[in-house]
Amino acid sequence: MSDVPREESRPMQPAGESEKAQARVAAAPEQPRARAVAPWVRTRLRAAPGAAAGLALLVFVTALLAAALPRVTDAYETKGLRHGIRTAPAHQSQLEITYPLKHGARVAPAALREDQEALRGLLPAPLRTDREQTANGIRTTVPVQGLDPWLPRPDHEPVQFLLSSPSDLPAHAVLRQGRMAKGDPLRPEAVATTAMAETLGLKPGSVVHVPGVFAEPVAVTVTGIVEPRDPRRPYWVVEPLLATPVLATTDDPVNPKRYWRAGLLVAPESGSALVSTTGTPEVFWRFPALADHLTARDAEPLAAAVDSARTGPASAKIREITGDTGLLSTGLDEIMAAYAATKAAISPVVAVAVFGIGAVAAVVVAMTGGLFLSRRDGELTLLRARGASLPGIGLRLFGETTAVAVPAAALGLAAAVALVRGPDTPGAPSLTGSAPLLPSVLGAVLVALIAALVLPVRAVLRHRAPRLHGAREDLVDAKPSRRRTVAELTLLVLAAGAIGSLRLRGTDDAGDHLVSAAPVFIGVIAALLLVRIQPLPLRWLARPARRMRGVVGPLAIARAARSSATGVLPLLALVLALTTAAFGGSVLAGVADARDRAALLATGSDARIEGRTEGIPLPAGLTEAVRSAKGVREAQPVQIEYGLSLPSPVSTDRPMSAPLIAVDPAAYARLARRTGNGAFPAELLASTGKGGREAVGDTERVLPALASPEVAARLGDQPQRLNAAAGAFRVKVVAVRDSTPAVRGEDFLVVNAADITNLRLTTVLVGGDVDGAALRAAVASKSPDFQVTLSSEARGSYVDSPLQSGAEGLYTAAIGAGAGYAVVAVLLSLTRSGPERATLLARLRTMGLTRRQGRRLLGLEALPPAVFAALGGALAGWATVPLLAPGVDLHRLALATAADGVGPGGVALRADPWSLVVPALAVILLTGAAAGVQAWWTGRKSSVKELRAGDAR
Repeated sequence: MSDVPREESRPMQPAGESEKAQARVAAAPEQPRARAVAPWVRTRLRAAPGAAAGLALLVFVTALLAAALPRVTDAYETKGLRHGIRTAPAHQSQLEITYPLKHGARVAPAALREDQEALRGLLPAPLRTDREQTANGIRTTVPVQGLDPWLPRPDHEPVQFLLSSPSDLPAHAVLRQGRMAKGDPLRPEAVATTAMAETLGLKPGSVVHVPGVFAEPVAVTVTGIVEPRDPRRPYWVVEPLLATPVLATTDDPVNPKRYWRAGLLVAPESGSALVSTTGTPEVFWRFPALADHLTARDAEPLAAAVDSARTGPASAKIREITGDTGLLSTGLDEIMAAYAATKAAISPVVAVAVFGIGAVAAVVVAMTGGLFLSRRDGELTLLRARGASLPGIGLRLFGETTAVAVPAAALGLAAAVALVRGPDTPGAPSLTGSAPLLPSVLGAVLVALIAALVLPVRAVLRHRAPRLHGAREDLVDAKPSRRRTVAELTLLVLAAGAIGSLRLRGTDDAGDHLVSAAPVFIGVIAALLLVRIQPLPLRWLARPARRMRGVVGPLAIARAARSSATGVLPLLALVLALTTAAFGGSVLAGVADARDRAALLATGSDARIEGRTEGIPLPAGLTEAVRSAKGVREAQPVQIEYGLSLPSPVSTDRPMSAPLIAVDPAAYARLARRTGNGAFPAELLASTGKGGREAVGDTERVLPALASPEVAARLGDQPQRLNAAAGAFRVKVVAVRDSTPAVRGEDFLVVNAADITNLRLTTVLVGGDVDGAALRAAVASKSPDFQVTLSSEARGSYVDSPLQSGAEGLYTAAIGAGAGYAVVAVLLSLTRSGPERATLLARLRTMGLTRRQGRRLLGLEALPPAVFAALGGALAGWATVPLLAPGVDLHRLALATAADGVGPGGVALRADPWSLVVPALAVILLTGAAAGVQAWWTGRKSSVKELRAGDAR
């Protein structure tokens, strides 16, 4: 800022004396210029330490949030990626390389180990594999029969063996009997697990014969019995038949037969002997993938690495070792696709909350600059009147704010880095974890830049022309200009475009920030409209208020209609905060509703009791014991017969089956109506009066039935005959529903239990505020063969990814941060008008206003703007939900997989009354409380200071 010369009054001197004085000054030696007493920035900060500390605190908190946001997002995305790989089935999360082994070929175990390390080195980064769980060897791809008659044959079907020679067996199994297998290709040896030995009767010395490619079978000698060290690790999980036999059933639908499927662990030295069997052997290398080193930024490179290893450049190098018949198979690409789909669906929804809280924070920081500017408006006006330049004023103010904002932002960045660490990653710095620093640094720099520029920019714009000291600055004087009208219309067009784009395209485009900012635009438009229309109802209200007794009411309304404190920024901050809270609450409410609905569809009621295997009838007294359990309001037994073959009017139709459900129509209709799951009138399934044991021979009776759409289309309009375990009868579809409580699936057929001839109740649907422990105890007291499923427990299964829980936590934090900034906005608004209120109260006190009336005046004056902001924010939030609901997909955020369903309505975004009403009421109460405290404190102060002569306030 250019120095302003001081003018001093001097007496008039004769011309001669003046020339002599000038000569003496010229002859005198030049004196050094006096240094400034103190730098400008330090002086100004010392003059107002409270204001500087408040700005520093606000910048610190805002920078902390801005720097923590990318770290939190990266943390839960990284956890989601690792979780997806860790929890996937072992055969999907591994990379397996195979090639067929020709007859007569010989492969040494040492050669397989050398190729294993060579193949591991060819896997592109960031692929890493678990060395401890890596295995190689030779195995049969086609089951081979056990030819020995002493092997168990449940339905005279021979045992089907899987022969495999995995490497490093002693490191993964404990020898219980005999010795480890060694052997050679001519005398193959193997070991069996303890479960295999108990089931098949194997022991050390047993010889198992399997068919050979020639007439002579291949004899495999069992030398020992082993037990897996950890059967849950990939070494055993990938091929579970090697650890535990399975009783399977043949595919013959007419006469299915049972047989055992089992495995033998052949010695690696005997692996080449498998080429002599009919099992079509192949060489394999299994590389279980590691996830501890992966971060969210590795998702796309990992998918590219898998593609390269499967069909790209790395695949060509792999086939140099395995030959042209080599094949790499893995499910990592499917895991990465599911992760990418979930992230792509969740990220745009989270971006809406981020834009909302970011806009609120920016407005509150701008309000802080406005508060400082109002306190120093007289000073800056005087400086401009004395000739100070705009660049000089702006640079000095920029120096003041920079001295406060930069250290505060740096501390906020350091706090965010220290408090929010990414998941531990091998090789990452212990201080920062795996989270990147650059986004956090950019966020803190942006906050510091806004905080440092808002005061000088506003000061330069406000004082670009000299102003009168003490001019009026209220809504009566500040009429909207043409430029402001153009800006508001531009925002209106942007908001309309963002809303239309979101409704048409949805949130699929994660990079479309205009769509994510749609709620912010709605809040901005609502605030601008409120600023324009707010004075009108207050002025209309002021006319009848003049007839009131006393002066407090009319004066409070008149001042609320004219006060400069009700400007754009306070309203904008409150409306944006309330809109963000309303939209965030609606998102969380929609997610909760979807999970409740999915859990209810999965169980059919609040709890479900059924046998551990299908078709077990309920024991006597079970239903009565359940009804007496704590919290149970109703217990409805039903009969469910799964897999009922359905006839068809057209003989060429493909076979089709569906569950047959026998119910009490009245109770079942109440349950369907209460759960909103395929409600129907009970009269549709009215009894024909021809049921019971005595109607066994009456196969021509027709039962009314409730069916799913496909079952109804299958049966047609005419009665169709059914031969079920429940009896032989004909059914006619009288109503079609998309779902029903008893079963979860697309197909079902519901009939009246009183009309069937063989009633065997199998399931109990329980309603009420069920106590899980009491209900399980009641069921266990009658039979251990039945299990209890609670809808509350099923609900928890729909949150299986840190992506979901992290996004929900971020939404909750955004709502809380928005509420905090709303509080700051209210306090800043009242603080800005504090001196002017104190002066008014002092003057009115001299005219006879009592202390109590003064407090009421200041309190009532602050309420109308708060009421307008609360109403505007609630209305904007309410309007945001239906406007944006068609374009917001909450399915991936609410449910674990895309296959989980919530019925015909899907996962819908709905307005949450609590999110609309509670924040709005909180704003009004907070404003009233803050204004009351301010009025009480102002009333305690002396009026002498406020009434000093010459005070322009």
